[in-house]
Amino acid sequence: MIVVCGEALIDMVTTGGGNRRPTPGGGPFNTARALARLEVPTAFLGHFSSDEFGRMLADQLAADGASLALATFGPEPTTIAVANIGKDGLAEYEFFIQGTSAPNLTPQRLPAELPVEVKALHLGTLGLVLEPMALSLAESTIVKASDADLAWLFPSLPLREAARALLACGPRLVVVTLGAEGAVGVNGDGEVKVAAPVVQVVDTIGAGDAFGAALLAWLADHDRLDRDLHLERDELHAALEFACLVASITCTRAGANPPWRSELVRA
Repeated sequence: MIVVCGEALIDMVTTGGGNRRPTPGGGPFNTARALARLEVPTAFLGHFSSDEFGRMLADQLAADGASLALATFGPEPTTIAVANIGKDGLAEYEFFIQGTSAPNLTPQRLPAELPVEVKALHLGTLGLVLEPMALSLAESTIVKASDADLAWLFPSLPLREAARALLACGPRLVVVTLGAEGAVGVNGDGEVKVAAPVVQVVDTIGAGDAFGAALLAWLADHDRLDRDLHLERDELHAALEFACLVASITCTRAGANPPWRSELVRA
């Protein structure tokens, strides 16, 4: 089982007519959905509101097959993100966080121990920066970032050097997504770059989360989820190709709507 830790929230997505529609979202929430749809046993560890949006989020995870046994609920209103979609399909976000549910994954709300079948923890996005949630979480064996993330973190370094700088901080693998250009993986043996499938992009909401979920799904499928992770070049190439495929399918749909495992047979 993979436990996904972090936020579940509502994306208010601006449509072509200027209206906004509430859509379940949040990086870890999207990742848990994608993993469950890829038939990887998945549990979500996060804090939901008990309001209507919170119930919508919890019901969606359950419908996709993720366990809520580790989740908690409280009276805080659901965290909101306003997503504005550009003509290129790329999304920009504004978050309304103060006093809301997602950050309130406090240490007291964490389980005393995880089930023995848990093989990996996924930590993501706002869960790495919002308190008290961030202090409740842990170090990583794998770090996934976008090229934009690295440009922000290391503005003076070329992408490959920035990835190496992250690798020097302790993870065993750093994966950088490059949008339509694919992805690159960097580990102690070197780097591997793969191209992304060419698709008609509707929007990119949830694509990075689907990529991360698919990477973990490939590792789970091949029994490679390990704290001392080491992938040969051909393994890393295959893992990145699978992740790019799942992310590209997500880009062909409105909102964070990752594919089910059965859809990949037809892709």
